[in-house]
Amino acid sequence: MAVGEAVFPRMSVLDGLRLGTAEAAIKKPGRRDLVVVELPENTAVAGVFTRNAFCAAPVHVARDHLARSAVRYLLINTGNANAGTGEQGMKDAEYCCGALASLVGCAGEAVLPFSTGVIGEPLPVARIEAALPRALESLDDSSEAWQRAGEGILTTDTRPKGATATCQIGGQTVTINGISKGSGMIQPNMATMLGFVVTDAAIESDLLSSLLRETTQVSFNSITVDSDTSTNDACLLMATGRSAQVSSPKEVAAFRAALEEVMVTLAQAVIRDAEGATKFVTLQVEQARTVQEARDVAFTVAHSPLVKTALYASDANWGRILAAVGRAPVDDFDVNAVTIDLGAVRLVEHGGRAADYTEEAGSREMAREDITIRILLGRGESAATVWTSDLSHEYVSINADYRS
Repeated sequence: MAVGEAVFPRMSVLDGLRLGTAEAAIKKPGRRDLVVVELPENTAVAGVFTRNAFCAAPVHVARDHLARSAVRYLLINTGNANAGTGEQGMKDAEYCCGALASLVGCAGEAVLPFSTGVIGEPLPVARIEAALPRALESLDDSSEAWQRAGEGILTTDTRPKGATATCQIGGQTVTINGISKGSGMIQPNMATMLGFVVTDAAIESDLLSSLLRETTQVSFNSITVDSDTSTNDACLLMATGRSAQVSSPKEVAAFRAALEEVMVTLAQAVIRDAEGATKFVTLQVEQARTVQEARDVAFTVAHSPLVKTALYASDANWGRILAAVGRAPVDDFDVNAVTIDLGAVRLVEHGGRAADYTEEAGSREMAREDITIRILLGRGESAATVWTSDLSHEYVSINADYRS
């Protein structure tokens, strides 16, 4: 189940970048579950990774390799997270990097590994190694290769997630392509479960890292399905340098706007494809003292099981929203200054139900697939936006049956 229709976009070719996929039967046979991404030499790479203390072996290895070497290849598997696997998991991740490196003639440190799937199971190294030649044989730079790669990184997702944008830098067209995956175990504390964004721009490494952190905060770090931060979250931003140099403030602003468009589109696609989702919910919190305060209020509402089940039932139980706002970690809360709107309908003002509110109007707004809840705190000028989904019977079924 997913909210709204989604068509994978037509991706532009990025000179020197190729993507390949294979069926390795990591968890189940008959599906793409192994992806190799080949980067041109001198590609700048920035990454953000999960802050979960039990972060997966590939997260440790990818961070280490990224710090020590120029990156030439990404190796991504689904069906197995290689998390909670101890020292053997580290050895397995390193071995897979070495296996790919031996086939392409690069150092093992030039390969970054990424995994997603079931936690606590040994990585099926032999299956991955056996499938690597097929993945390399399929390397391609086409839009279809991007879509196949998007399909190859899915777990409980129902559809691949892609986004593309362009901007003009110094008279040249700069392209940004990205894919992501994620459906459950989503409340990132850096990024979504997996995200890979590539541009043909030339961007200095420190600036690339800064741009990734900034745009991650307003995209992947602003979504939640179930308040669970994965052991495997990772997001990369890669710049091949085959197009225009991005350096001046005007150029950086133009590129950042296009990058944010890609990142937000990918993050929202995760929520639209959330496990069991029937609603896409935008939480806008305004008039806060700080951005963090606004985010705290938004996430408190987004994480409320009572709010999420009311959304699923299209039940205009506005008291659940009011209660969630009231328990957010906000000092000196003046409830009389707060207003809450559900779409075009005012729910709350002056500490209680709005005078013009009717159950009929509230129910009409709650029945929509796309719902906006706007909360004005009346205490400052800062704002934040968070996106979430409802909580359905299907979400429970998906996660109850996940390992079967």
